[in-house]
Amino acid sequence: MRITGLVFFVLIFFTSCKKSNQTEVAPVIEQSAVEMATVNASLTTIELPSTGKSHLPRLKSSGGKLHMTWVEQEDKMAIVKYASYDSAKWSQPRTITSGDNWFVNWADFPALGVNGDYVLTNILEKSAEGTYDYNIKLQLSKGDQIIKDDFLLNTDDVDAEHGFVSIQAYDGGFYASWLDGRNTKNEDKAKNQMTLRNAYIDLAGNITQDTEIDNRVCDCCNTAIAITNNGPITVYRDRTETKPEVRDMAIVRWVDGSWTKPMVIGNDNWELNGCPVNGPAIATQEENVVVSWFTAEGETPRVLTAFSNDNGASFGGAIRVDNGSAIGRVDADFMSDGSALISWLEPMGENVVLQVARVYVDGTHDAPVTVTNTSAERQSGFPQLEVVGDAVYVAWTDLDGEKSEVKMVRFEMK
Repeated sequence: MRITGLVFFVLIFFTSCKKSNQTEVAPVIEQSAVEMATVNASLTTIELPSTGKSHLPRLKSSGGKLHMTWVEQEDKMAIVKYASYDSAKWSQPRTITSGDNWFVNWADFPALGVNGDYVLTNILEKSAEGTYDYNIKLQLSKGDQIIKDDFLLNTDDVDAEHGFVSIQAYDGGFYASWLDGRNTKNEDKAKNQMTLRNAYIDLAGNITQDTEIDNRVCDCCNTAIAITNNGPITVYRDRTETKPEVRDMAIVRWVDGSWTKPMVIGNDNWELNGCPVNGPAIATQEENVVVSWFTAEGETPRVLTAFSNDNGASFGGAIRVDNGSAIGRVDADFMSDGSALISWLEPMGENVVLQVARVYVDGTHDAPVTVTNTSAERQSGFPQLEVVGDAVYVAWTDLDGEKSEVKMVRFEMK
């Protein structure tokens, strides 16, 4: 199968590359859908508290509620807002922070972490004149109280790219992973690489355990972090030192007080001398882990999913879930029965649609449910999927010419 024009649209190439420890996994399971997913009720539109031009939603389930951040634009001013939803109504939306000197990007948008009443978010603030010179600024709040505002996650004092943040609550604080470009300004080409870092942020906003966990990664694919029974794990797109470069999914795990060496998931062997701007999604359920990702290895664009039952130490075979020519931009979450929901974008006729499919540990999956028609344009961003109890919420950015609006639907699955 050849790569469609839509897929080439999202394969935005930059130069870069990395080597990781690889482990054997089962082959890709090319099983067709077993049956149409059963939806208890039709899609219900959720009215959102956003106003004006809105985009870049981020969802998080915590405390039986749905939590959301999004960005509103007022001329050159960008505003991060937050609200929670208890299945009946939204809380009063509140402004987290605003600014006119941010790097606002369709693929690298504010992350969200929720720990009880504490909310941790981030923005990207320009640090110099270079297009990709910006820092990660964090905002920590509790209810309407600002605990710590606009403090640096990266403390290297280098004018370089820092972004693609993922945040997850853990014990008395949060873990955050991000791509860190401090070494990309190194005159030594052997050391001039994008890196992956992780740090712990406590509920007072103190940052500790700032650690480089991979010294050579793909430049501009999102990271994803989750918590298992053993602690945090992070997935991301790695890159080899070999030529041509291989850019597959990798995982690192916090075990016995330190980070493991990177382990490749899936072994797609996608040879690519550039960044596809298409990172992975992860969800956990005690010791169980699900990871979903996009690859176009062999000129076959597709969405794959793999499960682990040992806190991410090993994974079963990769399960293909798309209909034949995916664009990617995936998200994932667990259902209560141990199955997982995966969302992604895919061409369908003359349209691009947002799909959701239920995938099972045994390698089977239900036929995808089409949530909405959308767009392959960059500004349509990365749709978000989150499960709260038996309810499934999906949010995306809807485009209408120069206008954009965050939209959301809710449905239930048996």
